[in-house]
Amino acid sequence: MATTVRPTATEEPSTGRKIALPLLAIGALVALGWGAKVIMYNRNHESTDNAQVDGTIVPVLAKVGGYVRKIEVADNQVVSGGAPLVLIDSSEYVVRLAQAEADYAAAVAAAGARGQAGQAEAAVQTAQSQTRVASAQIDAARVAHTKAAADLARIKDLAAKQIVSKQQLDAVQAANDETAAALAVAERQAATAAAQVTSAEAGTRLAQARLSAARAALDNAKLQLSYTRVSAPFAGTVSRKQVEIGQLIQPGQPLLTIVADTSDYIVANFKETQLSDLKVGQSVAIDVDAYPGCAAEGTLESLSAATGAQFALLPPDNATGNFTKVVQRVPARIRVTRGCGPDRPLRPGMSVTVHVATS
Repeated sequence: MATTVRPTATEEPSTGRKIALPLLAIGALVALGWGAKVIMYNRNHESTDNAQVDGTIVPVLAKVGGYVRKIEVADNQVVSGGAPLVLIDSSEYVVRLAQAEADYAAAVAAAGARGQAGQAEAAVQTAQSQTRVASAQIDAARVAHTKAAADLARIKDLAAKQIVSKQQLDAVQAANDETAAALAVAERQAATAAAQVTSAEAGTRLAQARLSAARAALDNAKLQLSYTRVSAPFAGTVSRKQVEIGQLIQPGQPLLTIVADTSDYIVANFKETQLSDLKVGQSVAIDVDAYPGCAAEGTLESLSAATGAQFALLPPDNATGNFTKVVQRVPARIRVTRGCGPDRPLRPGMSVTVHVATS
């Protein structure tokens, strides 16, 4: 009859040690290799998990007041640049535009435009014509006075020789005085006409100034009317809609927010002790918390000129007796060169971990 040979109690521990020792050695080698890899990686990289995705987020404000007539978008809707977002009741602004157009037409009639003389230019031309008439009258009066003076000189010689009567001398003298007075009147009329020309030219400049003011008022009325149609400043996603149909809004009131879809970047806050090896242009590996396994990439674009604490609402005052040294952090901007794909977008506010390759 065959007998079964069982291992003795002293043989079982020996076999277990023979299996455990190689496993421990393999584990130690793996841990040693992993540790060496981590050490080498950390020597060539600066990392921080104090980082998040940022982007262009612009609040859309109302430029004019009025009642909301129509809303063209909804929350989280993707829109293109220039797409209509909100329509404000434009009735009041249409009336203002009509009034501005009427004022501009009146200013054009006064100042003239497009080669047509206006009322002010016509006044200048009339005054200039009167000046020319007055100048001709002066010439005629001067000629008449010259003739009368010559006649008076001749009649005086004849009167001295008693060839003509005293009555004839008096008549020639009266004619000479009359022509002198007519010449003075013509000269005063010419001066008045010249003053009228100056006044008419000033009126032309005033009309031109009023025309410019009317044109500016017309342009402003058109601009105010265009503001009743609120459009998207750029392509993006509508977020945080704060307006409803029929609501009375005021100029400068926020209506909604647009998040741009093409301007994602990352703001990473590095410790000041990490800055010595950071250089603009270095490549960056990005781990996105929301997308495990995502291998996003970027480039270090710039470093802030001051620490983040300096931009706080209440910057720390170190000139106190209770000073405690705290390692400061400096914001760095990282441009995303490769994201996680169209189905996994980087949304502003997401947490990420960045690794900057320093060599």
